[in-house]
Amino acid sequence: MKLHRPMLSLSLLIMAVTLATFSNLALAQTQAQTQTPSDAQKTFDLMKTLAGNWVGSVTSDNPAWSADQPMPLTIRVASRGNALVHELSTPGPEVTMIYVENDRLTLRHYCDFANRPQMVAQPSPDGKNIEFSLVDFTGSDAIGHVSHAVFTFIDPNHHVEDWIFLPAGGKPVHAHIDFKRVP
Repeated sequence: MKLHRPMLSLSLLIMAVTLATFSNLALAQTQAQTQTPSDAQKTFDLMKTLAGNWVGSVTSDNPAWSADQPMPLTIRVASRGNALVHELSTPGPEVTMIYVENDRLTLRHYCDFANRPQMVAQPSPDGKNIEFSLVDFTGSDAIGHVSHAVFTFIDPNHHVEDWIFLPAGGKPVHAHIDFKRVP
């Protein structure tokens, strides 16, 4: 009987540790579910409502950047809801990734000019505009790079994007794209 007592005690100890571990995991999961999302997460959740197919007319202060044909855009939620892929059908095409990093809404534009500007968002108080400003830049700047972007929410089927491009040695170029959702 004495031989079984240490085995029983060891079994009870293992069960107690296992229960405590599961209790801590359950508590952590409950706390994570009840935490209020950050402003960056709320803004990102708003941006995820743009998922779908769009077509937009482009105007610019540089006639070479205006488009005669409507420009297609696909926005999709990826990586289990942790990233937004914004793919503009230019001859490139241009890909932009939007995600929350360190409690900031971040945009990384993969430009067909071989650079990757990174921007951070500042939402407007009314929640209708999300303005991204340049914080970092990698790659070539031989031609220029995007330095600013603004997303304006009109309604669920209509949004506007304004992009600022800084050409190497030139003055900024503004492109305005008025997007309508494609059914």
